[in-house]
Amino acid sequence: MTKPKLIYFDAPVSRGEECRIALHIAGVDFEDVRIKPADWAAMKPTTPYGGLPLLELPGRPALPDSNAILVYLGRQYGLHPKDDFTAAFHEAMMSHVEQLRHIVGPTMRIQDDAEKKKVREALLQSFLPGWGASAEKNIGEGPFFAGAQLNVVDLKLYMAVRWFASGKVDYIPATVFSAYPKLMRVFESVSADARVQSWINRR
Repeated sequence: MTKPKLIYFDAPVSRGEECRIALHIAGVDFEDVRIKPADWAAMKPTTPYGGLPLLELPGRPALPDSNAILVYLGRQYGLHPKDDFTAAFHEAMMSHVEQLRHIVGPTMRIQDDAEKKKVREALLQSFLPGWGASAEKNIGEGPFFAGAQLNVVDLKLYMAVRWFASGKVDYIPATVFSAYPKLMRVFESVSADARVQSWINRR
């Protein structure tokens, strides 16, 4: 292996896409390895913790977990704070995004439409407003999470909001986070970043 590999499912979403964008922003020439769903069952037991993404670096064991990957890339390429406490504050918000995914993600696997509607409408009444309010009160004055510089935490927040803003999460409106102006400002600022746009438009 002569260059890094980012391994994730063949979709521009979630944990893998935020790591791809981070690598692209950092200017890293990496191999974008995309796993087909049909191949995942055989691959899963070979991964460190049974999940993706993975970052493979020359001479290193595979690095799992999107937050671990983002923090590593952020430290290497100036996309994460150097101060330990400030970095930990960013990482707390990154964990907050993972909490959102852990709660909402399983609803993607609900087959019965009526049951899915019931569960998601319950989230809309309780969990999602609470999640948005907690995110909002910990975001700075911007334009990004902690000021003028885009960091990996901003990519994490961007991907979370984009998930819902796409309108593809049935029974949850695309405007679910519109009541949180700081959160939406981070989303819009990342969306407008030329480096992010160049990744999205490369296809």
